[in-house]
Amino acid sequence: MDGRDWGTFLQPYEQAVEELKVKFKTMRSELKKREEYAPIEFVTGRIKKISSILEKAKRLQVPMDQLETGIEDIAGIRIMCQFVEDIRRVAVYIRARKDLKVLFEKDYITNYKESGYRSFHMIVEYPVQTALGQKNVLAEIQIRTLAMNFWATIEHSLSYKYRESLPEEIRLRLKKAAEAANTLDNEMSSIREEILEAQKQFEDNSNITSQLLKAIHQLYFYHLVNEAIDYQERFNEIWQNPDQDVEAIKELLGEVKALLSLAKRGVEEQDV
Repeated sequence: MDGRDWGTFLQPYEQAVEELKVKFKTMRSELKKREEYAPIEFVTGRIKKISSILEKAKRLQVPMDQLETGIEDIAGIRIMCQFVEDIRRVAVYIRARKDLKVLFEKDYITNYKESGYRSFHMIVEYPVQTALGQKNVLAEIQIRTLAMNFWATIEHSLSYKYRESLPEEIRLRLKKAAEAANTLDNEMSSIREEILEAQKQFEDNSNITSQLLKAIHQLYFYHLVNEAIDYQERFNEIWQNPDQDVEAIKELLGEVKALLSLAKRGVEEQDV
């Protein structure tokens, strides 16, 4: 085994993971603003442990001086989606990016593994700007649903425990669990529109509530203390009602905004 400085070796990969996480999280935020729905649920990243790098190099017979090209997933990004349909959409966005180069893809959703493993992998080349100049590193992007990720996390833990020699009984039970996870994904896809509509409605209602509370707080700025207290009490009555009338909250928001508009106009006239 060579006496390499692993900290120095892994530093570009650590930088790549941090930068890619930020970029994909930003992409999620942008899509949510543009389309009111983001196919990305959340993003995580990790650097492969040194022991895992060495074990994989040994298994694949990769020479120590060829780790950078022989091991594709030293840097790993996981993008989680709600629905299977979202996975293909995210892959399209990644292929269109100019800040990385997709080298090849592995579709373990259409062609899932014997174990039941499902995920969509993209091996990319990503340029990292280091103190010594630009360095291109390989990274693996895994795109999967929450159900796929749950199964894969459990399977990975068990494989580590049994050194990838799973007892037959556990292997069969894991395969059944993978089929159950796939059934869950299919069921969620079948009611996708209803789920998205419910999520949007919940978010819209949350936003209206936030707007109202902020508007009530602004009344204090214009010294409308009694009015602020009155509106807060009216909001509390609506909120404590088990039915929580959204239309009533909207009407209340309209009243507060109208009062704020008058107060603002009065301040501007005084300034003149």
